[in-house]
Amino acid sequence: MIKKILLQVDHDELASTFDSIVALDSGVDQLLTYSDVTPLEIESVMHGAIFTRGADSLKNTAVFFGGSHVEKTIELFNQAKKCFFGPLRVSMMADPNGSNTTAAAALLRAIQHGPLAGKAVTVLAGTGPVGQRIGQLAAAANADVQIGSRSIERANIICDQIGQKTGNRPDAVDAGVPASAATAVAAADIVFAAGATGIELLDKNWLEQNRSVQLAIDINAVPPHGIPGISATDAGQIRSGKICYGAIGVGRLKMKIHQAAIERLFTSNSLVLDLDEIFEIGRSLAM
Repeated sequence: MIKKILLQVDHDELASTFDSIVALDSGVDQLLTYSDVTPLEIESVMHGAIFTRGADSLKNTAVFFGGSHVEKTIELFNQAKKCFFGPLRVSMMADPNGSNTTAAAALLRAIQHGPLAGKAVTVLAGTGPVGQRIGQLAAAANADVQIGSRSIERANIICDQIGQKTGNRPDAVDAGVPASAATAVAAADIVFAAGATGIELLDKNWLEQNRSVQLAIDINAVPPHGIPGISATDAGQIRSGKICYGAIGVGRLKMKIHQAAIERLFTSNSLVLDLDEIFEIGRSLAM
């Protein structure tokens, strides 16, 4: 019986143990990890994947692209696409720093409480890996999106990119300190906190003081949390009149999406799973 082989390609010096464990828990028979991979090296990796099995067996080989630096991962992912020709191709998935699966899970948690179209959505730390993708998915769902960042210049760049991809350009807002972040979310219906570990994006009284926000989602699992007052385990709890989700409340769905996406890779040799495709896989799980 032909084994399901997953190549884990990572630009970091050490390939992610998290991604390796999830892959093995997703039913992969053999995991091959490649770390410190550069764009100049990806062709040999991909040719090794496509030339070792007959075309009718290539659905049993797939490639996962991870890494802590999103732009580097996407560069490898795009270079890999150029290595295929005719039927000689394998399915691929990109999830740099877990950003695609996490963003998909966060959006799906929000959508469980109603459509996003016309909603005012603020994404704090919206220029980071997960924040960018949350903003893109929310804009694609026709929400009125604000991207908050400590750098208004960086926020405008990301807003332009999202606008080009979705036709719905978010507004950039200065959210460099908790006071300005509170102003940015003052009229929001939904707020996502997508900041780095250990950074509080709003002050400790925000949950009680804000009256407009209906739903708050914080993806930071390590204290102090991005939104004080939200527990990492919150999964729809009501706090100060707001529906709240923490990192674990989102993470359970994220893990299901991650595993389901890897399983999906082995149904065909021609799948390319990026943000939109991963979101649709998540949607099918959440239905």
